[in-house]
Amino acid sequence: MESLLSLAFDNLSSFDGGKIKKGLKQVEGLLAQICLSGPSSPRKHTTDHGRDREQPSRKVLADLSGDPAFREFFKLQEGFEWNVAQRLLTTLDWLVVRGGDGQYDLLIVNALDLIQGALLLHPASKALFSRSVHMNLLLDLLEPINCPAIQSATIITLVVALLDMPQNTRVFEQLDGLLTVTSLFKSRETGREVKFRLTEFLYFYLTPETPSIPRADARLSAAAPGLLQRSPSKLAKVFGASGGAGERDGRQEGEDDGTTLSVEEKKLFVDRYSAGCGGMSC
Repeated sequence: MESLLSLAFDNLSSFDGGKIKKGLKQVEGLLAQICLSGPSSPRKHTTDHGRDREQPSRKVLADLSGDPAFREFFKLQEGFEWNVAQRLLTTLDWLVVRGGDGQYDLLIVNALDLIQGALLLHPASKALFSRSVHMNLLLDLLEPINCPAIQSATIITLVVALLDMPQNTRVFEQLDGLLTVTSLFKSRETGREVKFRLTEFLYFYLTPETPSIPRADARLSAAAPGLLQRSPSKLAKVFGASGGAGERDGRQEGEDDGTTLSVEEKKLFVDRYSAGCGGMSC
C-alpha cells in the first residue's frame, strides 16, 4: 500500500501537468480497488451484443471490517505522511494557482472528486477543513472566474467536508462562506446547474447538526495533530471504535459539544445574506 501511495504522491508533487494527471489516475485506481473488489459474487452485465459480462461488485459497509486492504488504507490515513486528502489539497492548491487560464480545469475537477472519496473513506480527514487555508481554497473555487464544472464539484466537496462536522461549518461561516454561496446564487451569470447545486447546499446547510465525536486515540493525536476530530460515521461501528456512536468521554450521543447551531440560528444567517434576493427563488 505504501509503495502505491508513494508512486502516486511523487506524481502529484510534480510540476508537470501530465504527471499530475497520472498521479490522480493512480489515486483513483487505488480508491476504486478498495471500493469495488468485494467478496460478493460479481454482477452480470448484458452488453449491446447480448453477451453477459461480469462486473466487479461494490463493497457494502459491512464488508469493510474484514477487508485487509481497507484496514491498511485506513490505518495509513491516520498519519500525515500518507494522508491522501492532505496530498490532494496540496496538488489542488498548485493547480488553482498555476491554472488561471483554464488549462488545468479538468485536473481540478478530478482532484475535487477524489477529495470527496478520500473524505468519505476516512471521515477523520474532514478535520483538515477546520483550517482556514483549506476552507478558503474551496471558497476560492466558487468564484465566478471558475467554470461551472469546477463550481459544481466544489459545492459537492463542500457538502462532504461539512457533513457531521459542525466545527468545519463554523469555519465556513467565519470566512463568509454563506456570502460566497448566496452571491454566486444571486449572480445572473451563474448557470442553472450550479444554481441547482447551490440550492441543494443551502438545504443541506439548514439541516440539524450532529455533534462531532470529540477526539481520536491519544496515540493518533501525537502522530497526526491535524487529524484529531472524527465525524460520527458508520465506519466507527465497522471498526468497533469504543465510545463511538453511543458515548465518548462521558457525553451521550447527540449532546451539544459547544460547536453546533440550531436550524433557526442558521436560517437567520441565510436570510441575512439572501436579503434583496427574494429568498432562494431569484
